[in-house]
This record gives sequence, structure tokens and C-alpha cells, in this order.
Amino acid sequence: MKELVELLVKALVDDPSAVEVTEVEERRGVLYEVRVAPDEMGRVIGRQGKIINALRTVVKAASTKDDLRVSVELVS
Repeated sequence: MKELVELLVKALVDDPSAVEVTEVEERRGVLYEVRVAPDEMGRVIGRQGKIINALRTVVKAASTKDDLRVSVELVS
């Protein structure tokens, strides 16, 4: 799942080498913390948050077959 998040975010940004995805185990599931270059944050968030919400939707849909609770957060 981490690879999926990383692949999707790297496709969105101009500098894919600056993308870092950290997997954090939580009691209720898994949290993926995504870090990108500061000037790329807007590109990942999108207008009114549409891109990050679409990313979350895709990851949640992919995680249902593994019966996992997954969340994606963009951190600076």
C-alpha cells in the first residue's frame, strides 16, 4: 500500500526524489504520512483539496480488499 501512495504522489509532483512516505501503525489502522517539497504542497493538495481527497479515496478503495483501515495525511 505504501508503494501505491508513493507512486501516485510522485506522478503529481515535478521533483519525485523529494517525496517521502512514512507508514505509521496505529491502533485502528495504518497512517501514511506524505512529505513533499514545500513548493509542491499546493500541487498535491489541489484546488479546494480535490487532489488529496481523490488520493485518499483511491488508497481507501485499494485497502478494502486487505480489510485495512488506511488514512493519508500530507505533513510539512
